Amino acid sequence: MDRGVLRLTKHHGAGNDFLVLLDAEGRRPLSRAEVAALCDRRRGVGADGVLRGLPGTDGARLRMELRNADGSVAEMSGNGIRCLVQAAVAAGWASPGEVAVDTDAGRRTVTFTPGPGPGLAHAEVAMGRALLGDELVLGEPAALERARAVDMGNPHVVLLLAAPPGDDDVTGVGARLEASVAGGANVEFLWAEPEGGEGAFAMRVWERGVGETLACGTGTCAAAAAVASWGLAAGPFRVRNPGGVLEVTLTEAGAVLGGPTAHVADVVVAEAVLAAMAEAAGTLSSVDEVAAPR
Repeated sequence: MDRGVLRLTKHHGAGNDFLVLLDAEGRRPLSRAEVAALCDRRRGVGADGVLRGLPGTDGARLRMELRNADGSVAEMSGNGIRCLVQAAVAAGWASPGEVAVDTDAGRRTVTFTPGPGPGLAHAEVAMGRALLGDELVLGEPAALERARAVDMGNPHVVLLLAAPPGDDDVTGVGARLEASVAGGANVEFLWAEPEGGEGAFAMRVWERGVGETLACGTGTCAAAAAVASWGLAAGPFRVRNPGGVLEVTLTEAGAVLGGPTAHVADVVVAEAVLAAMAEAAGTLSSVDEVAAPR
């Protein structure tokens, strides 16, 4: 960060895109209004969320703070944490291989491997255990076969469908189920792809604080855990998100998520411009709104 200028990088994991701010001195928290302004796809840069990377402590290389596109705080992102590590490796904060990252959902270990071309990489994340919640009895969508709540450090509702959902199902049912859980929930619409063999599924996702996204890492893990709990497949799982395929292996230690990551662009935003953007979107949030590291 230079005086009067904010420098970020933009990345995506299977189409789930993030802006990354590496804050070495911990002196530039972002307000809710600033995050929402940056993520606006017409008036800002555009992203599903913003990641703030801080130096780690007690054995962790990094500390991740995550905000959704609407500026709200989220605990964890399987795609986002891979993007953060890619940014950290490019900046010299970390080296390829295992990188420990503290998040609001606990410590996660990312195994980062540079890809075949500039800005391309693959990473696996030890995501921790999926906590299986209640089986749910829901009246929609029409093709619904089973439903279950799953916690991956953030809340999910996994819907197993007999056929792919329509757009109205994803937006309508997704928004209603998000709002039905205190604090909101991510909603996965999942269906089997028999031609892909056991463990092959496709998924669309409605994310709290964002809307439909092209991929969700924690959601993919939640979906795999739900499928395994129903005895439908044991994995490994290949889940086709709209933005690309993510892979999940379920182990005794928890879920391991693998997928691609791409560095899209370097972004420079003048602080004065960001302040005007945030003010235009509403009253500029105070620093006090930013969640303190836990």
